[in-house]
Amino acid sequence: MSIFWLVLCIAAWGIVHSWLASLSAKDLFRRWFGNGFMRLYRLGYNVFSFVSFLPILWLMVVLPNRALYQVPAPWMYIMLIGQILAALLLLVGVLQTDTLSFVGLRQLIEKDEKPASLVTRGLYRFVRHPLYSAGLLFLWLTPNMTINSLTVYLAATFYILIGAYFEERKLLREFGEAYAVYRRNTPMLIPGLIFKSKRRDTLPSVEHS
Repeated sequence: MSIFWLVLCIAAWGIVHSWLASLSAKDLFRRWFGNGFMRLYRLGYNVFSFVSFLPILWLMVVLPNRALYQVPAPWMYIMLIGQILAALLLLVGVLQTDTLSFVGLRQLIEKDEKPASLVTRGLYRFVRHPLYSAGLLFLWLTPNMTINSLTVYLAATFYILIGAYFEERKLLREFGEAYAVYRRNTPMLIPGLIFKSKRRDTLPSVEHS
């Protein structure tokens, strides 16, 4: 039953999280509350995403659990060092974007919203989603694995892969051919791993709500 409740909660969190990030949700909130409210949207979205994930972490602790494996020393220390490096890569990836906009603070500081720019420098030269890559690396380098943590990590990995697909559709709508070229020449998550497609990227139609 622990697996059932964890998967159910992560699925619910993922559906709400993805919908709130979509253009249709943003358009809906803009019609309801006006453009002024949208200056708070990014910050509120980040806060909500973090707070709403806390119950899942709580369930990992309180639900019945069982240890699967514990990596012994010295390999455990190597994995912990890898987790530290993954956390640093996460930080670097955030800093290489417009950090204030990523957090949601620039929208509060500046009255006029700056148009988004396509970031292809730094870590983004090697993979299209370095934050996802670093996050997955951090998860799977955990030296102590239990049934509950494995369930959450598998569900999170699945969500990240699905989320990356839909995020790329949104980026294609936003940046058009520039992102299509970037996607053809840059791996998604693993440096050096590019799946060549015989058909060209097609730009998805704009959402109407």
